[in-house]
Amino acid sequence: MKDLSLFTERTGIVFKDDGLLRQAFTHRSYLNEHPEQKIAHNERLEFLGDAVLELVVTDHLFKRFPEKHEGEMTAYRAALVNTIMLSAVAADLGFSDFLLLSRGEAQDTGKARQYILANTYESVVGAVFLDQSYDVAARFIASSLLPRLESVLRDGSWQDAKSVFQEKAQEVLSITPSYKVLSESGPDHDKHFSIGVFLGEEEAGRGDGKSKQEAEQSAARNALGEKGWE
Repeated sequence: MKDLSLFTERTGIVFKDDGLLRQAFTHRSYLNEHPEQKIAHNERLEFLGDAVLELVVTDHLFKRFPEKHEGEMTAYRAALVNTIMLSAVAADLGFSDFLLLSRGEAQDTGKARQYILANTYESVVGAVFLDQSYDVAARFIASSLLPRLESVLRDGSWQDAKSVFQEKAQEVLSITPSYKVLSESGPDHDKHFSIGVFLGEEEAGRGDGKSKQEAEQSAARNALGEKGWE
């Protein structure tokens, strides 16, 4: 089993129930290979943490930007809580050191690992909420995730990439982009989508996400880069 003492060193959070923290880092695939382990996987904690995360981020944005309308704040939030951002935060916190994965999952360093890390961040938020309090969970999110809002605002990654790509495609090529689901996997509560954006028959870019909307935005951002329309 992994030594979780480094988690406390990195976050300053001392769990009362170490088992809850261990559960937050336990992927379903690990239990498939180790059915003798008397622990649960982290999907229920992920479900809870997702709700806590959304509330904390929404509350922060609501208070910080009293002049902003709903649509703009929604775009800010989406840029903060998407798979790429959450996986980057989890990686910076060294969550890969604590993950309990199957041998196959442990070898994967690509998109699949991004999803696992993002989901694990949400699981840890859920575990902190249960073991400590909402306030401690909010402080954890404030210290680990919210500082990244400055880069989101600076680089414009919050902007609606689909709208920008459509405007450029119509302006340059007189074509309206279309989106197509290329693959879909995972259970209902943890879907993963890969979506392509097409200009006629040409695939201009593709993206991944935990929802179709997130994957479409990712595809549009990638297509803007590929076309040099950023």
